[in-house]
Amino acid sequence: MMNAGSHAFAPDHIEVRGARVHNLKNVDIDIPLGRLAAIAGVSGSGKSSLALGVLYAEGSRRYLEALSAYTRRRLTQAGRADVDQVLYVPAALALHQRPAIPGPRSTFGTMSELLNGLRLLFSRVGSHVCPACGARCEPSLAVAAEQPLTCPACGHSFFGPAAEDLSFNSGGACPTCQGTGEVRTVNRAALVPDESLSIDQGAVLPWGSLMWDLMKQVAREMGVRTDVPFCELTQRERDIVFDGPAEKRHILYKAKKGNDFAELDFTYYNAVYTVENALAKVKDEKGLKRVARFLTQGPCPDCGGTRLSPAARSPRVRGIDLAQACQMTLRELCDWVRGVPAALPEDMRPMAESICDAVLGGARRLLDLGLGYLSLDRAGSTLSTGERQRVQLARAVRNRTTGVLYVLDEPSIGLHPSNIDGLLGVMRDLIADGNSVVMVDHDVQLLSHADHLVEMGPVAGSGGGYVIAQGGLEQVVANQRSVIAPFLAGELEREGAAAAHAGAGGGPATALGSSTDGPRVDQDEMFDLGRIRLSSRGLHTVKPLEVDIPCGRLVAVTGVSGSGKTTLVLETLVPALQALCAQRGRDDAGRRGKDSSSTETSIATCAAMPAHVAWVDAESVTKVNLIDASPIGINVRSTVATYTGVHDELRRAFAKCDAARAAGLKAGDFSYNTGSLRCPACDGTGSISLDVQFLPDVEVTCPECHGTRYASRAESIKRACGSQQTELSIPDLMAMSVDEALEVTGDLKRTHDKLRILHDLGLGYLTLGEATPSLSGGEAQRLKLASEMKRDQQGSVFVFDEPTIGLHPLDVQVLLGVFDRLVARGATVIVIEHDLDVIRHADYVVDMGPGGGEEGGRIVACGTPASIAACPKSTTGRYLA
Repeated sequence: MMNAGSHAFAPDHIEVRGARVHNLKNVDIDIPLGRLAAIAGVSGSGKSSLALGVLYAEGSRRYLEALSAYTRRRLTQAGRADVDQVLYVPAALALHQRPAIPGPRSTFGTMSELLNGLRLLFSRVGSHVCPACGARCEPSLAVAAEQPLTCPACGHSFFGPAAEDLSFNSGGACPTCQGTGEVRTVNRAALVPDESLSIDQGAVLPWGSLMWDLMKQVAREMGVRTDVPFCELTQRERDIVFDGPAEKRHILYKAKKGNDFAELDFTYYNAVYTVENALAKVKDEKGLKRVARFLTQGPCPDCGGTRLSPAARSPRVRGIDLAQACQMTLRELCDWVRGVPAALPEDMRPMAESICDAVLGGARRLLDLGLGYLSLDRAGSTLSTGERQRVQLARAVRNRTTGVLYVLDEPSIGLHPSNIDGLLGVMRDLIADGNSVVMVDHDVQLLSHADHLVEMGPVAGSGGGYVIAQGGLEQVVANQRSVIAPFLAGELEREGAAAAHAGAGGGPATALGSSTDGPRVDQDEMFDLGRIRLSSRGLHTVKPLEVDIPCGRLVAVTGVSGSGKTTLVLETLVPALQALCAQRGRDDAGRRGKDSSSTETSIATCAAMPAHVAWVDAESVTKVNLIDASPIGINVRSTVATYTGVHDELRRAFAKCDAARAAGLKAGDFSYNTGSLRCPACDGTGSISLDVQFLPDVEVTCPECHGTRYASRAESIKRACGSQQTELSIPDLMAMSVDEALEVTGDLKRTHDKLRILHDLGLGYLTLGEATPSLSGGEAQRLKLASEMKRDQQGSVFVFDEPTIGLHPLDVQVLLGVFDRLVARGATVIVIEHDLDVIRHADYVVDMGPGGGEEGGRIVACGTPASIAACPKSTTGRYLA
């Protein structure tokens, strides 16, 4: 107990002193507790370093250190942050920007964990089927009491299923598809794609890639002519090729090299069985890839895609089974669940109410976040980034916690402006329960609702890492150093903000300048450069539709979350165009008379036309480029320099210098992956991992090379660089930013040109040695464009999936300039986007909706941004007006 007169100390803020994580410059800052705090700043300015690298890292580490060593060693723990002192930080949870794409067994129901409650409901209160006679038993408390049920028809006693027996990941899985809901079957059209070839010329592809080549001779012994075009074979011969019996035949085999012959008895494997046999022996992804081109994937014929066995589908509640309940939208399911207790006998209602309340409680957060249109059986891999993040958020907050610090990384990702209110409501509920929320975001609509705003900057990379403004909204708007202030206040045009930033020596937004007021295309001229016409039979919640997309324009596909944007563009338009281009490639190869091996290669890499595509017409399209936000590379060995080819150019240049020639060094010696000059201590990675027993492994900068990746010998190999003839080593250059390297590589034209492109893409602040997997989604997308920026793009289609992810409003202006350059070179640019600046800048808008899920899936309006703003049915239009 406290002594009389003493006072309990209740801190109202987190104190951070001397933070040096990544590019933070000894940052001292106080973050209020029990409030909604936001951290803003241009890309690379240090926002995530402060929020995740300091606040979350220390909050989670200190919580875990309070656990026993026995428990800690079984948990993945955050390492200690590079900071002098952090006081009063609560236990922390983080929701990261890009949740991992779930595997094939994951559904919306499993991700949200609502399916657990639903399985329990069907197990405990369902009417179960007698396994002896098939009669249905009335709901009974016996199942919950683990007592047997007695069949009213035949008197057989049996136990009702447990919740696990209704899971498609365990006892309730369909035996045919093993709970995946899909089966792979042989695509017979892919077995013989070119019937103008004979079997001897390789017409039956599986016999050349999955089976011994001598199967052609066995087929000849089976009575099939192998020296005539496949299209001339009789029906009987074709049946033997595809479905012939596994009979032994005696053949005379001649080796390809030499004149040796051998007599063999060989069993005939028809083309279909060849693929099925290879599929049965697949052990890894590489093996599956070899077989996949001969397969087609579709719903399991036995479970109808429900993933559940007949036994798991037999319990019924309110007249439906578990599979039917999972096919409802979340909103429909909640209405159904509310009616369950009243439909049961009186003695079962208390238990049913308890289970139903748990299901409805878990669903409430998801409904608040605007996910009521999703069904529980929706495959997790088909959810958008924003949908996955909101599921993650709902899971984190469904329990009424208190005293927790929630760190949210870009929670506005994937959210339509109309969904922001729901997100704010969830965060306000967290705060009302006694928690603290820190969010990293760029969305001005969301930032304007923060209680406390911290802005990092003033620029990106080594020039950032400072706190340039902080306080309430009014204080930040009044701060002359703030970059975000004009966007929050709405007082200055975005072009003026970008120009002012450039005059102050700003970061990436200065590279191309603003282009929001570029020349617009008149509606009457919109399709003068051609059009892409698509007709779809419908998929998921997208209804059958037809759409025309203008070629050579910037096209935005918009709509509320769940309206069908991703399904229309990524699952329909992109694969349809890829299949169309592949078909043209095959036709061209046939006209040019390519040999069978090259024909096989082109067929192997082609895409199949999606079954739900009725037709697609795109005369002028020759290439489709999908630019998404997926990370580049899988480990730290992939860097900006290696990905762009700059490192290869530098290695060749250094190998020609006098010092390298004197030392007998070649270009390969300058590789930090395999060369003789790589650091032997870290093996060219720049860091080493320290095993500290029960604590997590600690990644530290290599003490030998100090992160350069090269041995000390590489420092002595220098060449005169640039107009100033500055003596530099290759480690010196790799430590430079793109903009710094630009100034010293004028004598290396190809290197200089590649660096200039990166600068023009707004990536001048990245260092050449920066690991690509650590780049943000927006940075990754722009880096993927580097190789395309100087090419003529006539006939090219570029598709971007939410390219403004992780971008500051100023960086969005840079991105718009990139889009304009692609269009100017002849490309058609299609973006799935919620950002209003991008939508306003587009030449043409395809607006999906009007709602999400079953309430969406239609094209509400098409036309210029102005026409969308004037459309009363368009939700997007209300925010453009």
